Amino acid sequence: MPVKKKGHYQVYIKQIEALSKVANLITSGLYLEELLRLIVHVTAEVMNSKVSSLMLLGPEKNELTVRATQSISEAYNKKPNIKLGEGIAGIVARDNKPMAVLDVKEDSRYLNQDIARKEGLCSLASVPLAVKGKVIGVLNCYTSKKHKFSKQELGLLTALANQAAIAIENAELDLRARSAEEALTTRKLVERAKDILSQEANILPSQAYRLIQKQSMDSRKSMREIAEAIILARDIKGKK
Repeated sequence: MPVKKKGHYQVYIKQIEALSKVANLITSGLYLEELLRLIVHVTAEVMNSKVSSLMLLGPEKNELTVRATQSISEAYNKKPNIKLGEGIAGIVARDNKPMAVLDVKEDSRYLNQDIARKEGLCSLASVPLAVKGKVIGVLNCYTSKKHKFSKQELGLLTALANQAAIAIENAELDLRARSAEEALTTRKLVERAKDILSQEANILPSQAYRLIQKQSMDSRKSMREIAEAIILARDIKGKK
């Protein structure tokens, strides 16, 4: 096999492996922060980028925040949020279209040129993270030298972003489900503790609830912890 063809074949295999890794994250059950870190590391590796970063839209859906990057630069990691429609990433998120810039230090649309100069960032490829047409963030790749991103490279980055967006959406749904389940469990425990306190202290359930609430604030512990302590004390007493 000619060297050139062999090289293309190896690159192709590397790309397939990267897509497979990110696709596997969809059902991985990883917590969101860990998932985001894995996505940027896989992206940086397959794209041979100096810095890869992932930005997500906040709850109000009008600002992008850097949530993961493999960069160790404190200045880059603490970049200010970017408003939707502003800066390269903001435009990509607003328009739901990929964008490539040959040199961010020479493009007036790029908002953090001082950081780019300090960190030696040059070319940028930025693609939207979208699920069913709904943009949830942006995936960015920077190079240290001028690089014109090809259609194939942008296509690969878009494919990675599509898989990543589904994985992120699943992780957020899991997080909301866990939070809802924990809230329900807490409510049941507090209700049980309230009934126990009401019976043992011969007070109204509403008074028992306020006592649990006060103890929670005074001790700086959650109402769940106070409720669990009341239930445990009752169980221990019952065994004697």
